[in-house]
Amino acid sequence: MKRGSRVMGKKESGKFGSWLKKYKHAWVFLYIFIYMPWFLLLEKHVTTNYHVIQTQFDMWIPFVEYFIIPYLMWFAFIAAAFVYFFFTDVPGFYKMAKFMFTGMTIFLIISTIFPNGQDLRPVVFERDNVFVDMVRMLYRADTCTNVFPSLHVFNTLSVCIAVHESEKLKKHKAVCNAAYILAALIILATMFLKQHSVLDVFGAVIMAYVLYKVVYEPEKKMIPQLSKQKFSKQKRIAAHNK
Repeated sequence: MKRGSRVMGKKESGKFGSWLKKYKHAWVFLYIFIYMPWFLLLEKHVTTNYHVIQTQFDMWIPFVEYFIIPYLMWFAFIAAAFVYFFFTDVPGFYKMAKFMFTGMTIFLIISTIFPNGQDLRPVVFERDNVFVDMVRMLYRADTCTNVFPSLHVFNTLSVCIAVHESEKLKKHKAVCNAAYILAALIILATMFLKQHSVLDVFGAVIMAYVLYKVVYEPEKKMIPQLSKQKFSKQKRIAAHNK
């Protein structure tokens, strides 16, 4: 019995070893052990003395509880993107992770040196329905601090950029368009649910733009140069063969 157990154990460890060898890029997910302790520490200590992030424009945006649906779909949106790129496009996975995790680290640094929050959430709800109940649950689970720039928005943009830059996904217009529409609804939801100020959203957009220049654009500039070099090499070989 013990011998059989040892054999089974070796087989299982062998399978796990093969999985790790095949998906060695899984090490990237270790970032969670950096992000979560840091973020939870901020959530615990940034409670009252923080810089309020909001504008007059935020006061004009109505509270619309129905946006809780796309807001919560964000979790599936991010997870689906990681699963897709993890199993089908390793270079794309690395770029998306580099882009997203760099932005998340910048967010942590900003929240550490510049404690921030917002006071936009309604105290009394005008309506009472299942969507309002879901918003109440969200408010209880998520504090109104550490909001700038909006990670909900930034991570959404991270996925959109990864989708846009994917050669495989470019062939599936319906998938791309669905991703962009959902992303737009998620971003709007952050403001209509009073989770974020317009400033938080713009901060996320600016950070995404800057990181796009750093993570994606250099490689895009290199591709024409490499193609030109490859063409020149082929031309020289053809001339030599003549």
